[in-house]
Amino acid sequence: MKKIGVFYGSTTGTTKEVACKIAGQLGVKPEDVHNVASAAPSSLGDYDVIIIGASTWGDGDLQEDMATFLDGAQALDLRDKEVAIFGCGDDSMSQTFCNSVGEIYHKLHGAHPMFIAPFNNEGYDYSHSDSDVEGMIVGLCIDEVNHPDETDARIKAWCDEVKKEIC
Repeated sequence: MKKIGVFYGSTTGTTKEVACKIAGQLGVKPEDVHNVASAAPSSLGDYDVIIIGASTWGDGDLQEDMATFLDGAQALDLRDKEVAIFGCGDDSMSQTFCNSVGEIYHKLHGAHPMFIAPFNNEGYDYSHSDSDVEGMIVGLCIDEVNHPDETDARIKAWCDEVKKEIC
C-alpha cells in the first residue's frame, strides 16, 4: 500500500478544511496531514503519493507559506513520487481563478514527479486560470466563496480519481 501525505498552505483556514476533507476521503491519518508553514520540504520524501494544495491570493499569487515551501521542494528529486494538486480560489476573480494549482504544478515540474488526477472546472465562471496547462486542468479547484455547495461532491469525485490512479 502506498503511503499518502497531504500538504497544504492556508491563511484563513479554508484550504486546511479542504485538505482535511481530502485526507478523510483518502483514509490519510492526521499525522500525515501537514501545514507547510511548519513542515520541511524534505518531508515530501517520506511519501509515495503527495497531495498538495494552497489558496490563491491577491492578483493570482500563491499562498505565502506554500511559496516558501515550494522554493525548498524544487531542489528535491521526486521522480518516484505521484503528486496530485488541489487549490482554493474565487471564480469572481476571473483572470486568476485557482492560479495556485498551476503555480504548484510549475514549481514542482523540475523535481520530475508523476502528476496525477487532473480534474475539470465545469460549473465555474472564469476567463483564465494558471491551473489550465495546455488545455488540461492539472488539479482540483475549489471555490468555497461562490460554490460551497459543490465542494464535497468535487472532493469525492477527485479523490475517487486519485484512488484509481494510485492503485
